[in-house]
This record gives sequence, C-alpha cells and structure tokens, in this order.
Amino acid sequence: MKVILLKDVKGVGKKQEIVNVKDGYGANYLIPHGLAVMYSEKSLEILNNQKADQAAEIAKNIAKAKDIAAKLKDIVLEFSANSGRGGRMFGTISSKQIAAELQAKHGIEIDKRKFVNKTVVDAFGYTKLQIELYKGVIGEINVHVTESK
Repeated sequence: MKVILLKDVKGVGKKQEIVNVKDGYGANYLIPHGLAVMYSEKSLEILNNQKADQAAEIAKNIAKAKDIAAKLKDIVLEFSANSGRGGRMFGTISSKQIAAELQAKHGIEIDKRKFVNKTVVDAFGYTKLQIELYKGVIGEINVHVTESK
C-alpha cells in the first residue's frame, strides 16, 4: 500500500514522504491514527501545493531575516556598568538585557536564545555578538559598554 506520511513515523519515514507499507499496517494503524493518507493523484497534488507553500514561506522568512541583519549591522547598543578593582567591569551584560534593549530602542524583537556565541559581555569597550535570525542567516550587533561614573 502506498501512503503519504503526515507526520514523522519512526522506522517508516519522514513527514511528506511517499512510502510503501504493508496493507494492514497502513489501513489499521497509520491512516486511523492520522499519521498518513492513502496515495492518490489528488493527495499528491495537495502534497505538492503544501510543499510550494512551505518553500514560499521559507523564502519570505529568509528575506525578512536578511533585512533585520542589515539593520543590525548599523546598530550599536550602549550600556554602562560599574567598575570593580583594577578597572574591571563589575557584573555582565546578558543576552536577555541585549534583547530587551534592542526591542525597546529599535523595535527589533530577537529571542535571547538565538545568540550564536554564548560569551557574555564582561569587559568595557566594544563587543560584536552574532545572532542567528533564521537557519543560515547570521546577524551581527555591536555592544558598547562604558564605565558608569
């Protein structure tokens, strides 16, 4: 029996794959549990339309991420921190603070977990941080930390 998988099925295949399975397994398990549909010309046409819609959505998301990356290139976020002994920075600037500042000042919303380099900003001066905006699209942002008086 030929079926089109609606979800990933361990040992059978991935979502949107066309696979051959035994008649009983397809009719008694996969189809009733909503894991697959019978293969037909109509279901194949629906699958192809879904794949085209997904490709268009991915292209739109990549374009949006590249636009945000271009904006981030020109942004320098300013922070101030207290200094401890020897002129070293007291505390750190977290990715959560950076994401909040970016949202508040520039209206760009970024998930704090999307920072590629997990290093925290713990020194005065300029630091470049990389953010994965979408699969394969990396944006860079500059963070400037000054000593508070």
